Amino acid sequence: MTRLTAKIYRLSLAGLLILSGVMAERSGLVGYLADPYEYPLLVRLFGQHLYLVALSMAPATLIGLTAGILLTRPALNRYAGPGMYVLGLGQTIPSLAVLALAMSFMGIGLLPAVFALTIYSVLPLARNTLAGISSVPRPLIEAARGMGMPPLRILFEVELPNAMPVILTGFRVALIVNIGTAALAFLIGAGGLGDLIFTGISLMAPHKLLAGAIPVTLMALAADAGCEMLGLFLISKGLRLNPD
Repeated sequence: MTRLTAKIYRLSLAGLLILSGVMAERSGLVGYLADPYEYPLLVRLFGQHLYLVALSMAPATLIGLTAGILLTRPALNRYAGPGMYVLGLGQTIPSLAVLALAMSFMGIGLLPAVFALTIYSVLPLARNTLAGISSVPRPLIEAARGMGMPPLRILFEVELPNAMPVILTGFRVALIVNIGTAALAFLIGAGGLGDLIFTGISLMAPHKLLAGAIPVTLMALAADAGCEMLGLFLISKGLRLNPD
């Protein structure tokens, strides 16, 4: 991130926080959050939202990484196009339709919501894993083979470390999309902050709407910052300093 971009980002964030504070006061959100009877509900729904995100991102990460890696192997590489098309069907269908389809087969509650969120989060991970590994310079792989490294060791010590910036970008996109889409899980009885958002819309109660929307926004911003910090541990210093 350049200095100018970072400055614009900080100014935009500061402006957003000021605007949020004004809206929170005018909508009655401050008084709503101060109510001792409402605060436990907000904490419970926040916990449900986090649980939904964690429970769906775990299998999505496993499936996305595995699919991306397998489609880069010589025996399966020719199926990369059709494979990405199949995985992309989950995001081609609108999120509400995915939830509706999951509900029609699995009923209502946590299971269909987790299934739908998992399907919706797989594509960015698989696509970026495929793109990241495919972009690793061939001379590096050939040099590793020349040193006698077996394919599995080349994958974990050469390909994945060099592809990590691209893979982590896919994880970040999937996580942020998941956090936002998880608000819809309330519609099929899975709880989460969507409870407050949709209740606020139906009752025309802006304080309830903001009580759900602001935590979702902050959760997404925290996830973005967390992925940035995760990159400090997973991406080698050389790749961070010379991304090209």
